[in-house]
Amino acid sequence: MPHYTAKKACHTDALKNKVSHSFNGVAFERNRLILLAYCATEHAPFEANFMTGLPSKSPTVLLLSFLLVVSSCSPGKKITVMATASLVEDVAVSSYRQSELEIVRQGMPAYLMLMDGMIEGWPDNAQLLLAAAQANASYASTFLEDDKSTASAVLAKAKRYSLKALELKGFDQPLTCSFEEFDQNLQKLDQRSMPYLFWSAACWGSWIRLNLNSMEALAQLPRVEMMIKRALKLDESFYYGGPHLFMGIWYASRPKIAGGNLDTARYHFQKAMELGQDKFLMTKVYYAELYARKIFDRDLFVATLQEVLQTPTDIEPDLTLTNSVARRKAEEMLRNVEDYF
Repeated sequence: MPHYTAKKACHTDALKNKVSHSFNGVAFERNRLILLAYCATEHAPFEANFMTGLPSKSPTVLLLSFLLVVSSCSPGKKITVMATASLVEDVAVSSYRQSELEIVRQGMPAYLMLMDGMIEGWPDNAQLLLAAAQANASYASTFLEDDKSTASAVLAKAKRYSLKALELKGFDQPLTCSFEEFDQNLQKLDQRSMPYLFWSAACWGSWIRLNLNSMEALAQLPRVEMMIKRALKLDESFYYGGPHLFMGIWYASRPKIAGGNLDTARYHFQKAMELGQDKFLMTKVYYAELYARKIFDRDLFVATLQEVLQTPTDIEPDLTLTNSVARRKAEEMLRNVEDYF
């Protein structure tokens, strides 16, 4: 490696330190969709320029670096993945603030493939697994509503990644352990485990909701409910009141005979809006769709969705993308209000 100098060694050490915090639960706690802009950037993983002896901004190196990550075939693949992880995190932060949904829709499949390749090269990184789980779940829920078969497959991958991340954090065999062991594992989790607990439950629950005709999926419902109840105790305000939003959807979506309760759902929806300071607009969309519609309150339905339209999507910059999704859905629901009542 003729180009690997002492100076670059120091640079690499600094890079490792940066990457160790790339998936630190700040950026990737945002359950947002991420645009793949890797091949559009002029930056390549740092290791490329001393692994290949080519200029780091060479198009050849850009393509080579991408292929090394996806195929996981380079001799120093973990270092390459680490460098790419740093770049991906920077792209993620930028794309949270993206309001053009079509751009994100077109970029997401390539991004998900990149994440799969990174996991092949670094399969024991819990933070990377969780980030990939979030991205897959977000893509399925936002862009695959009309393709349930594909959505189910993508959510199954999100579930697999998130539960693997949870296992790496010390939660032993969440799918197969006894309920007693499951509860014991839950009690061991503290507030530092919230990202893994909450997003694992969210990915798992989303997969179950799409597979309610499966006895296997239905048998897993109690575990997800136990996880969210534990999350409520640990930090009810996590991700804009996310645990309360989950429980609101949970109680509003199920028939009464299966534990559904609209009064309880209303409490959780309203608590989520309070804790999220009305910044996470999807809460209001779900409140209108799953609560107002089911109690046949057209005025509440319309008023809640109009509040979504009147709120700037960038009220919280890092929520611009998800709030743009909420606004699109609110507009569609208001156009078709006669179909709901």
